[in-house]
This record gives sequence, structure tokens and C-alpha cells, in this order.
Amino acid sequence: MNTPQISAIICTHNRDSYLGAAIDSLLAQEFPHFEVIVVDNASSDRTAEVIAERASHPRLKSVYEPVTGLSIARNTGANHAQGEILAYLDDDAIATPQWLSILYAAYQAEEKLAIAGGKVTLIWPEGITAPPWLSGSLAGNLGAYDLGDRPVSIENPGLTPRGLNYSIRRSFLEQIGGFDPNLGRVGKKLLSNEELMMTELALKLGWQVLYLPEALVAHNVAPERVNRQWFLSRSWWQGISECYREELAGRTGAGQLRRGGERLLRGLYKSVKYFSDPAQRFDNLVYAYGQIGYLSVAIPGLLKRPESHPAASIVD
Repeated sequence: MNTPQISAIICTHNRDSYLGAAIDSLLAQEFPHFEVIVVDNASSDRTAEVIAERASHPRLKSVYEPVTGLSIARNTGANHAQGEILAYLDDDAIATPQWLSILYAAYQAEEKLAIAGGKVTLIWPEGITAPPWLSGSLAGNLGAYDLGDRPVSIENPGLTPRGLNYSIRRSFLEQIGGFDPNLGRVGKKLLSNEELMMTELALKLGWQVLYLPEALVAHNVAPERVNRQWFLSRSWWQGISECYREELAGRTGAGQLRRGGERLLRGLYKSVKYFSDPAQRFDNLVYAYGQIGYLSVAIPGLLKRPESHPAASIVD
């Protein structure tokens, strides 16, 4: 096989029921020169067997990463990849056959392109449909991502491509020192914001970020996620992730109390305002709950900073 021009990477942790289809969708890509790397991130289910069933394929190789954490696994995949372009697919997603071709063409056309990702549709479990309390915004927590049918240059980090359908130029990744292991899911800790932070860094450093609608991926919705508690938990961790991202950006301080407090009150107000609309009501309640997670980290952080809190020495 010729040297891969693009490396497709799956980082997996205990998703044996979905993993096989994800790998098969990559092995069926139409692009001529690519490799597939599966990073087994300390799985304890049948993951090793699923990989072994496909081990004879010349494009496929696997790596075992014993330290759990999505960002750690992504860095491990990058370290073992040969391609200049790294394309990350979630272990519970299915890529269309043109996925790698579309991504690679975009990087060839624009030398300053650092990050690109495509549209994501949802695959609902058999017998389950979208509940009435699920808003379009919250569907994004399940992976849905659609900015339209034309390519979009991302200027707002909040619109950054989803990590389940995500590609990055190796030279940019090396420039920023890899994925931050303090962000990204770690086991049941639903930390996030790693892609958002990557986009912020890319734009700051003069790179470009693109949405490519034809780089289409379908994402399986796990049955256990179709409940309110999962969305509340995810929002809580989202708030914690946002607090950490602000710390990296140097935006810590008393302003965090104001920002978190205002967002909390706004979410609670709107949940009451839209009480008759179950989707809008729950959407805003989830938003407010995330601010409690944010403040649960921001407040102790402020108490530990003498320059931010005159009573910090007494508290400590």
C-alpha cells in the first residue's frame, strides 16, 4: 500500500456493539491512499474481538491505549498515523463512502485549512423516536450538526464541527501541542469543549476552519441517552468544561460569577416563560443546570486566588 495521504482514526471505549459498523464504513472508503487506525482506549468488552475479526485487512491497524480519555486516545492515534490529514470518526458513527475524499480535497484546495468537519444525521434506536421534550438545540448533544447544504467558513467557535465527524491537519495539531487531555470525555465524565477550543486556537493563529456538508456521517443514538437525566448530566459537565476553557484563555476572576449567575437566571426565566412548550422548557432548564456545574468549579477557584478574594487566606 502507498504511503497514506489521510489517516482515519477511531478512538473507542466499550462500544463493541457499534464499533464493527464504524470500522467497516472506513474500510469501504473510495479514497485511494488511506489507512484506518483503531485506538482501543482501555476497553473491557468485546472490542478486541471486533478488531481481530478485521485484522487481516491491509489498511487496518490497531493500538491499545491504557490511559482512559478521549483526548489522550486522539493523541495516541495521531502519533501512530502516517497521513498529514487526520480524520476522526466516533466509534458509534458511520461514514459515507465519499467521506475521506471530500475532506482531503478541501485540505488540498486550501493550505491554511486546519480543521474541517461535515454534516451529522442521527440514527435512532429501533422502536425509539425523538421525544417531545427534545429541542433542535439539544439534538446537537446527540451529535446532530447541520449548517446547511453549502460549505461554511467557521468564524464563530460555537459552530465548530462535531468531534464525531472531525478532521485536522497534522502540522496544526503539532503546532498547538496536541489535544488537551484536560478536555474531552474521560470514562463517564462527559467533559467536552475540546473542539471549540481547537477552533479558537486555529482562528487566533491565522488558520481556517470549514464545515463541509457533503462529508456526511450518521451517528447512532444510544438508547440510554434518550432520557432527561443524561442531558442534565451532560450539561453539568459542559459547564465544567467551559470553566476550564476560560482558565486556559485567562478569563478567570470575579467576572465568572457574573457570567455564570446571569446565564443561570436567564435559563430559569426562559424555562418558566416557555412552560407550555416541553422542548423549549427543558432546553432552558438544561442550560440553567449547566451553569450550576460551571459555578461549582468557578467559585472554589476564586476562593483559592488571594488576588481575587481578600478572604482567601482565611478560607484556605
